[in-house]
Amino acid sequence: MSKDELKAWRIAPIDNAVPAAERNLDTPYPFGWYPALLSDELQVGEVKPLRYFSTELAIWRGEDGTVRMLDAYCKHLGAHMGHGGKVNRNLLECPFHAWRYDGEEGVVKDIPYARAIPPQVKRKCTRTWHIREANRIIWMWYHPDDVAPLFEVVHSPEATDPDWSEFQIAEWNIYGSIQNMAENGVDFAHFKFIHGTANLPMGELHWGDGYDRSSVLRAKMGTPRGEVDGEITSASQGPGQNWVRFTGICETLLIACVTPVEKDHLKVRYLYTQPKSQKDGPNAGLARAIIADVNKQMDQDKVVWDRMRYEPNPIICDGDGPIPKFRQFYSRYYTAPTAVRASA
Repeated sequence: MSKDELKAWRIAPIDNAVPAAERNLDTPYPFGWYPALLSDELQVGEVKPLRYFSTELAIWRGEDGTVRMLDAYCKHLGAHMGHGGKVNRNLLECPFHAWRYDGEEGVVKDIPYARAIPPQVKRKCTRTWHIREANRIIWMWYHPDDVAPLFEVVHSPEATDPDWSEFQIAEWNIYGSIQNMAENGVDFAHFKFIHGTANLPMGELHWGDGYDRSSVLRAKMGTPRGEVDGEITSASQGPGQNWVRFTGICETLLIACVTPVEKDHLKVRYLYTQPKSQKDGPNAGLARAIIADVNKQMDQDKVVWDRMRYEPNPIICDGDGPIPKFRQFYSRYYTAPTAVRASA
């Protein structure tokens, strides 16, 4: 495929999709912080529609620069406020009859043609979403019971360091579940048979007491200068915050933005940043090669993820990696027992 054909394939719908229930994917979404947009994709005074977690949403940036988000449908006559809605000071104005919503309280603050606001909407009448901005990303907190955040967004200093590059972005639509995708990281055997590595990678795995998890892989890496000591550190804070740091050849930070749209559809964007001196320096080819190789592996995994189902009781053999332990750890992101929580 050409570069343009590859980009189109990465985000195209798949044909003859099997229903989510048939693939054991009709389970609850795990809670956590998830990327909604890049910060520069929402300007002051701008409203945008979003759909995540099987929910229509309206997100806007007020005149004060703060981002707010509500469920999209107006309580009046059901207009979608993400399409044609306006920012009125810091309120979201419905495009149909100009009902104006507060993004913190979830109430209607003003109806310009009415003498009185109906009491049903003077109190909280719609879901408000917790929002944070960090790492040049707008983050949304998801919890099925609308519980306040249980942990915070992690700041990555490289993302806002002026000596590091602007994000280089690759994008995919993955037609699978976030758990299947996450589980891939501890499925050591697939690296040889999907990605063609000579050996099965082994690293140090760290399982946090809270909502964090990390791993460190150290290896000799071949370069035109000969072998160098390289290190790949992966970390996560909840299911939606994931980042990888590469050292040894070219310093690289990858922020993996993965957000569920539906039970069987993920929006994925990989954001890469590298020191400008390395990205544009004598070894710029190596810097590009790191990104190209990660994207290639993602393309290879997508072919499987798009069609695989979730196996709640898989048959595991030695060499598979700590999949049962991963599932036990991942279960903390669900509020109720589900098939997803079963371990082998």
